[in-house]
Parts: sequence; C-alpha cells; structure tokens
Amino acid sequence: MNFISNINFKNIAYLFSCAIFFIFTSCEEDLTKMDGNDNKNFPTRIIHNAKIIQRDSGFITLKATAPIIEVYELIDSPYTVAKKGMKIEFFDKKNPKKPGNITAKYAKMYDYKKFYEARGDVRILTSEGQRFATQSVFWDQKKNRIYTRDTVYATMEDGSTLVHANGMTAKDDFSEYKFFKNSGDLDVSSAKMAQPRP
Repeated sequence: MNFISNINFKNIAYLFSCAIFFIFTSCEEDLTKMDGNDNKNFPTRIIHNAKIIQRDSGFITLKATAPIIEVYELIDSPYTVAKKGMKIEFFDKKNPKKPGNITAKYAKMYDYKKFYEARGDVRILTSEGQRFATQSVFWDQKKNRIYTRDTVYATMEDGSTLVHANGMTAKDDFSEYKFFKNSGDLDVSSAKMAQPRP
C-alpha cells in the first residue's frame, strides 16, 4: 500500500515539473518573438511645465514653454510633441529685446531637421507687431521659412482684417512674406499691421 502511494506521488511530481518546464519554455519563446517586433515609438521623457531655450553662439534664438512635453528619442527621426499647446518666442539679433511669438494648441518639433509644426488656433505676432492667425503653420528653421496653405487672417492697424484664403510663405523673421493666389490689388508689404496691445 505504501509502495503504490509513493509511485503516485512520484508520478504527480514528475508531471508537475514537466508542466512547469513547458510553461517557462513557451513564455521564453513569446518573449523573443515580442523583442523582434518591438515598438519604440513611446516617450522617453515627459516634462511638465516645460521651458526650452535654444542658443546660437551664446545668443538666445528661441524660447518655448508648454504645460507638458513628450520627447520621443528611440526612433529614426526623434521628435518632441506638445499635445496641450505651446508658446514659442523667436529672437532676432537686430531687435533682441522685442521677440516675436507663435502660440498654438498643438506643436511638434523634429529635433535633427529643425522643423516645427503648429496646429490649432495658431497665432503669430512678429517683433514688428504684425499679427497673423491661421489653423496650421510649418517652420523650416534651416531654410528660415514659415509657410501654411490654410486661410490666413492678417489684422491691420485700424482693426480691419484681411483674409488670404490660400495661405502664405514668409521668412521666419517676417521681413518678407507673400500670400498665395489672392485676387484684388493690395500691397501688403507697405501696409501697417496692428500693433500688439500692452
């Protein structure tokens, strides 16, 4: 009777150890399969109440603030995104005490390309006091160009607003800009734009 109970106990122990071996082996295989298809598009850093300063030879060229910033660094084209909005101040060496700025509800910055996009209620105020409003803006910092294909509203000094339905392109300091395919005769370059309110 003791001999039979010992055999049953040994059989149960043997079956249990075999089951554990197969469980670990199958888990190990699943882990190696997962490593091959690893998704690296997740934020490596999340910064709350973020402040970014960019310099060129000691001169501050850009300041950016955002409630939250997510930095994606483990992919081929690293980028930074501000899903809850961002304000970017850009500085001109000719007039460093009076920066222009861009505000938007969403912003994305491609670090190596120095390419920025802003979307959602985009407002631009130049250092000269020119004001533009649109829904999206793209800024190629390497080429010093800002452009959009969305409708642009430009507010004049007397409070009137000019509507440019086909977008615009500009130097990033807004020393030159032009609107696409507009009808009518208007020399915007000589018009005085509205000054910012204190």
